[in-house]
Amino acid sequence: MTTLDTGTPDLQATLHSGVLTLTMNRPDARNALSRAMLQAMQQQLVAAEFNNEVRCIVLTGAGKAFCAGGDVKGMAAAGDGTVGQRTVDEAIHQQRHSQRETAGRLFKMPKPTLAVLPGAAAGAGLSLAMACDLRLMSSSAFMTTAFAKVGFAGDYGGTYFMTQLIGAAKARELYMLSDRVSAEEALRLGLTNWVAEPEHLGARTNEITGRLAKGPAVAYRYMKENLNRAMAGEVDECLDLEATHHIHCGQTEDHKEAAKAFVEKREPVFKGR
Repeated sequence: MTTLDTGTPDLQATLHSGVLTLTMNRPDARNALSRAMLQAMQQQLVAAEFNNEVRCIVLTGAGKAFCAGGDVKGMAAAGDGTVGQRTVDEAIHQQRHSQRETAGRLFKMPKPTLAVLPGAAAGAGLSLAMACDLRLMSSSAFMTTAFAKVGFAGDYGGTYFMTQLIGAAKARELYMLSDRVSAEEALRLGLTNWVAEPEHLGARTNEITGRLAKGPAVAYRYMKENLNRAMAGEVDECLDLEATHHIHCGQTEDHKEAAKAFVEKREPVFKGR
């Protein structure tokens, strides 16, 4: 396992067997987002996108929480909401950049992303979890939008991701009322893919990421683009894009290896080429 320097203790990063694990590391604050954490996350995601050794990405939290979202205590102490010493226009521009380079990059990343929730995911923390392709929750974890309770409309793409995942009516309910959603309910709604008992969370994470890291990297890249663009695309556009990517993937070493393995009745060994 290789430990990567993130430049801040607020975010830890390790790379092992093709799996980059980013751990939000402010357990005393339930891993509330700090500026240093977000900046480090941006840098790690950019690097991961272009690092062929990274085959999939895990986003998780230290301790008993995933991420409580924004640092509301810090906002209260500052007394000026989200602006600080900046102008409103400067604050908006920086917020837009941060959102695109974290939640946006997780969503568009041409590699599989998995959010692992050992505990609560709230506010922007929930948004980051929903930006990932897949989610695994501890049975003791819960989700909440939380924004209405602190007078915010929502950020880091959560309104988009939740609407796409579970539909507009339920997303409006969860945003406006900010109710807690248990792991069991999240599974029923489609907000998470799997639920595991706390003591089995690590093993289940390793099982899922092990499969993803050994998968066909080129196919994953285009599969993810197909799926993302299908969310808002017209049917002929999606059909044409699938055709282009299908033919391209057919020329890869991974496809040829998989076809050979199928005939030989064995598991393929993908190399991401």
